This record gives sequence, C-alpha cells and structure tokens, in this order.
Amino acid sequence: MSNLSKIAFIGLGNMGLPMAINLVKAGYEVYGVDTISEAEHKFSQAGGKIGVAPAILAKEVDIIMTSLPTPQIVEKVYLGENGVIENAHPLLTIIDFSTISPQLNENVYTVSKEKGIDYLGAPVSGSVSGAVNGTLTIMVGGEKSVYEKSLPVLHVLGDNIFHLGESAGTGTVIKLLNNLMIGFYTEAVAETVALGEQMGVDAQTIYDVLSVSFGQSRIYERNYKGYIARNDFNPGFSTNLLLKDLKLAKQMAAEVGSPLPIGDQLIDLYTKAVEKGYGPQDMSAVYLMVKESIEENNLVTSKN
Repeated sequence: MSNLSKIAFIGLGNMGLPMAINLVKAGYEVYGVDTISEAEHKFSQAGGKIGVAPAILAKEVDIIMTSLPTPQIVEKVYLGENGVIENAHPLLTIIDFSTISPQLNENVYTVSKEKGIDYLGAPVSGSVSGAVNGTLTIMVGGEKSVYEKSLPVLHVLGDNIFHLGESAGTGTVIKLLNNLMIGFYTEAVAETVALGEQMGVDAQTIYDVLSVSFGQSRIYERNYKGYIARNDFNPGFSTNLLLKDLKLAKQMAAEVGSPLPIGDQLIDLYTKAVEKGYGPQDMSAVYLMVKESIEENNLVTSKN
C-alpha cells in the first residue's frame, strides 16, 4: 500500500484521533468519521478530511480503519443495514483496531470474505501516549498476505507489530488477556497506594521503592505517575472500557470452560466503581474508590 492510498478512519476518540492524525502526517489522504462533531473538527484542523458518510467512503477508499468503543458499535458499522460491508467495493481492506470479541472478528471476516474484502482484526495496546507517538503495540489476526500488504500503514501507527495467526480473532485473544492482567494490576495499585497512605507512608515514597522492587509494573508507573500523583483522572482508558474488556475476557473464558476466580471478583469491583460514578474517569480512579471505602470503614469504627 503506497502513500497514495485513500484511508477512512472511523472513530476519532482518545486513541483513534491521534492514530488518524499520524496517518495524515505520513502523507496519506485520510477521511475521518465520528459521531462527535468536535472530534471531526479537531481532525480537520490537523489536515484530515471530513463530511463523508461511511457508506460512501466504503465505495471510494482503499482502506477503512476503525477504533470504536464497543462490539455493538463495531457490528453496526460493518454488518448493520447500510453498513460498510454492504456498500464496499471488492478491493477494500478493513483493519479494525477495536477491542471486541474474537467471535465478532471471525464474523466480520467471514462476511467480508464473501464479498472479496480483506479484513484484519488488529487491537492495540500502549495507551493514548502510544497512539500520539506512533509507538503502539498492534496485535494482528488475519491472512498473512493481507497483513504483509498492510504493514506500511501499520508501521505509521506502531512500533511493535505482531502477526499472531491466520484467524481474524487471534489478536483479540491476546488483547483480552493483556487487559485481564491490566485489571489485576490496576486494582493492586489502588489497594497498595491507599493502604500505604493509611499506614502513614507517603505515596511517592512507596512508588520510589516499589518501582525498583519486584512490585514494579508498567501499570503502576502509568496509574501512579500519570494520574494518582497528579490527582487528575481525565481518562486515557476509562473504567467503563476496562470493565467492558473484562466482561469480554470472561465471555471468552466461558466458551472454553476456563474459570476466572479473581477475574470474576474484578468484574464485581469495577462494576461497583461504575455504579459509584467512576466509569467515565480513568481506570486508575479505582484508587479513589478504595480510599473512599477506607474512610467509610474508619467512620463506622470511630462511631462504634
């Protein structure tokens, strides 16, 4: 795929917008689509093109890329009435960066294949900073020939690009495993920092020591330095999205009869966080929920 390829990028959210902008910077002609007009305006200011519906773009561009928040939206965009595949020309290539279910990857691939359309399921990891800097990890499932011809555009977006198998859902399996671990680590960071502070130890001191001990992790670094230490929980990856991915991981596990004893508890914890209003905030905000619980317990104890 040359720099003359026309690309449509559907989903200009926290991840999609910087990814689409990087493609513009790399010389591609890129059409951006989002339900939020402000996102489209930001993309237009960065040199992207807007104002063309996905059904029309499916007839005109060489590649359609998507970065969408839920499986339901992905299914509607691709498989819905007047969706992308219904309107696509047979030489189109589809690359979906969303985190969905492996089964939905396979479904979209099957319907695409019937029309001669190439499809890759390619979820990403690396947070917003990775999207901005073009350093994402991209976990690709799909036909190797399609992967190889797509490498030029993928290299614009990421540094660590893996072809994980011919099955369109293979990359998503790895992504869901990744986010299952992120769920573990995020709750561990929240409980560790909150407990340490309750014991009278400064949070920065805890981080300085544990970051050079076996308790260190990239999620600890991200959640503490990027959010907890700044007391700023504007979402890079929201609690709502993490909960969605944990539920997808549980669904995947159930399909093969694999229990998730801690994973089930994590789903309950993050569900509680969403119910308490932390859903739109960054996932690291579960730290605030843990602190809130400690304060409530102390209040009850003092009254007794």
